[in-house]
Amino acid sequence: MTQQSSTQTWRQWLTTDTPRSRRQARLASAYHGWLTLRSNTLAMVGLAILLALLLIAAFAPFLAPHDPLSQDLGARLLPLWTDGHPLGTDSLGRDILSRLIYGSRITLYIVTLVALIAPIAGLLVGTIAGYTGGIVDAVLMRITDIFLAFPRLVLALAFVAALGAGIENAVLAISLTAWPPYARIARAETLTIRRSDFISAVQLQGAGPLRIITRHIWPLCISSLIVRVTLDMAGVILAAAGLGFLGLGAQPPSPEWGAMISEGRKFILDFWWVAAMPGLAIFTVSLAFNLLGDGLRDVLDPKSGSS
Repeated sequence: MTQQSSTQTWRQWLTTDTPRSRRQARLASAYHGWLTLRSNTLAMVGLAILLALLLIAAFAPFLAPHDPLSQDLGARLLPLWTDGHPLGTDSLGRDILSRLIYGSRITLYIVTLVALIAPIAGLLVGTIAGYTGGIVDAVLMRITDIFLAFPRLVLALAFVAALGAGIENAVLAISLTAWPPYARIARAETLTIRRSDFISAVQLQGAGPLRIITRHIWPLCISSLIVRVTLDMAGVILAAAGLGFLGLGAQPPSPEWGAMISEGRKFILDFWWVAAMPGLAIFTVSLAFNLLGDGLRDVLDPKSGSS
């Protein structure tokens, strides 16, 4: 009974219309956002899939039934549901399930690095351009337009060809092609915010441009960027898989999903599962990011309204 009353007290504290502190207001806003997200069934499905992916990557050594790099030519191209190999084996006798489990680590590694590099670069460029204006804005936006003029995968291929094959260079190439949309969003938000009354009040108090951008403009741009990042992760995964498929991403024998599809395409007619299983993994994770991104848009983007 005590625990139930304590829970009710916390819920009342979080749902009050008259918060008594900034901390209470922030926690109440986060709680209302969680309630909105929780009411979106598809968003919760996407969140559940991504949480499962995190757990699979974290506990890969305990979940994988075999060494993902161990070869057994006597057990090559075994079909689905073979004893000891639920998803079959590839052309070198490596267990596909184990390679998918360890490949989730590579996918999360790429997604995390791109999610850290591209939005930050776009936020810097967009806010500086939007707040400064004039020739600085014109130059930065024309550079952004140049990057936007090329298809992302083609531009990523060009960067990887110049930098060399490898997972780190693939991450850098994808990040260099992914930042322009974030710069556009940050610039649009900054152009709106910099004319606000509270920005004028902060300027009258003697705050410089750096303090205004970092302390007052960036926090208001974060929510839009989070939504865009979540929706863009599916494209990042596909770009990374495309580079791996072409042999420009993670190098053999790494169990990268795109490289696994590339190897399986040679046997697609007779041994379809070799390419279909990593393809299904890419599809599932990409769909999960899109579902979660739609839910986060309802929570974080006030201009989108509730659906």
